[in-house]
Amino acid sequence: MGFIRKKLIEEDILKIVENKDLLKRYILLVVGLFLSAFAYNVFFLRQNLVYGGSGGIATLFQNYLDPTITILIIQGIALILGFIFLGKKKALNSVVGSILFPLFVKLTQNVDISIPKDDIMLVAICGAVLSGIASGLTAKTGFSTGGTDTFIHILVKKFKIRFGSAQLIINGIIVLFGGYYYGWRIILYALIILYIMGIITDKVVLGISENKAFYIVTTEEEKVKKYILKNLSRGVTIIDAHGGYSNEKIKMIMAVIPTSEYFKAKEGILQIDPEAFFNITDSYQVYGADAHRK
Repeated sequence: MGFIRKKLIEEDILKIVENKDLLKRYILLVVGLFLSAFAYNVFFLRQNLVYGGSGGIATLFQNYLDPTITILIIQGIALILGFIFLGKKKALNSVVGSILFPLFVKLTQNVDISIPKDDIMLVAICGAVLSGIASGLTAKTGFSTGGTDTFIHILVKKFKIRFGSAQLIINGIIVLFGGYYYGWRIILYALIILYIMGIITDKVVLGISENKAFYIVTTEEEKVKKYILKNLSRGVTIIDAHGGYSNEKIKMIMAVIPTSEYFKAKEGILQIDPEAFFNITDSYQVYGADAHRK
């Protein structure tokens, strides 16, 4: 009975975290998806700039099929595969993004602004910055945009590889096809776009690293530890410490959390212990068994 009670409490905490600031997060998601669709149509599609994602695939097939239709098909396939391989909960997390992104691509299809289209480098940089901001906003919501993001998560789960490596595989294949179809110079532009997008996205979310190191001091050590282990699937280390002012012996929890899980980690800890003290730093390299638990 006690075990069931504890399990229910842990599930309730995760539910509270996932439903916190829901309206604000949905607004950020909508804004992020709209900016992403706007950047795709205005900067990338018209210059045949293939940088990955469902938009990159749609660019490759634009002479045969309306990009909106291509993106909708990809999002639909990804959603089905998400239900099969990632589970109902993960798949439902991407439903809104899977529907809204192709819709916004259609709505912004005829938008035209005065930009020097002969300067592809400038167009690529501007598009990358705007897309990076859009990706950062959607990442902060904790929701998934579906599409190739779902394929990446499936690779991570099934082949136990790092998220960054899976992302490189998926986008790399799309970019290579873009180079073959539109000319190898496109690959150089794609690398620039992806690099700038990565920097801007991480800046918007928090910091510039793929992972965050959490150092947590709490009176609810066991509950916080279980929350991180079970709900975030990350390892923890318990460090003996003592208070500099009180000189009392305390336990400090250290955990390395992917930046994309930052919201769930922070809010979950605060739900368990509103008085918890924790420090969050960038973690650039993670080695060992836990580095592969994405």
